[in-house]
Amino acid sequence: MTVNLAPSPGSSLKPEAQNVSALKQVLQTIDADSCPAFYNFHMHTVNSDGRSQSEKVMEQAIAIGLKGLAITDHHSTQGYAQAQIWLDNWKLNHPDGNITAPTLWTGAEINAELLNNDVHILAYAFDPQHPSLKPYLRGKSTEGTYCYSAARVIEAIQEAGGLAVLAHPCRYRSTAAQLIPEAARLGIDGVEIYYAYNNPNPWKPSPKQTILVKELAETYGLLGTCGTDSHGLSLLIRI
Repeated sequence: MTVNLAPSPGSSLKPEAQNVSALKQVLQTIDADSCPAFYNFHMHTVNSDGRSQSEKVMEQAIAIGLKGLAITDHHSTQGYAQAQIWLDNWKLNHPDGNITAPTLWTGAEINAELLNNDVHILAYAFDPQHPSLKPYLRGKSTEGTYCYSAARVIEAIQEAGGLAVLAHPCRYRSTAAQLIPEAARLGIDGVEIYYAYNNPNPWKPSPKQTILVKELAETYGLLGTCGTDSHGLSLLIRI
């Protein structure tokens, strides 16, 4: 399905990377075949615990033919910022439009406490300069009981205009059936439905976990995302 990512008439002008309405439209179309060929909303660069440079990530994204992506370094938007500069320059050097550039949204992965679990919350399409996110984008794990609470992390992301998504909900001590309802109660926007828990090559979302998380997301009215959680040199696998 083709999604029109252009701003709607009369909408406030924000950078494409912060176009949360366009991102919501995309997430409503995500399915098991979306990642890694078309969309990828979970990846890391050398700016946190990944091995790839931001420029190489973007080169791969264009080579693969991705329609949209987000770099989600831990507690940092440096990878995004470097990728955005590269993408802007690439567009200037390819004015003919023979190759369609992917949409790059702002992204980050933030630690938080949820039901006594250290969980990861993905942030998307937010304003990286917003003061509410200052405690979370310092390149180190969240500190302090108040800031570390999932409720506050979700609130801070949304105050910055973004979407908050619970990452890989089947990787924690508590079950997805426990965590997702609580995250929904706290106002989270979405959950990472399509994730490869056993790191297969080629990448493929884990069937059992996918069914469970998708059902829970539908029950609680949450958006769903997909991502390879790449930490290596290829966006097509996790390691």
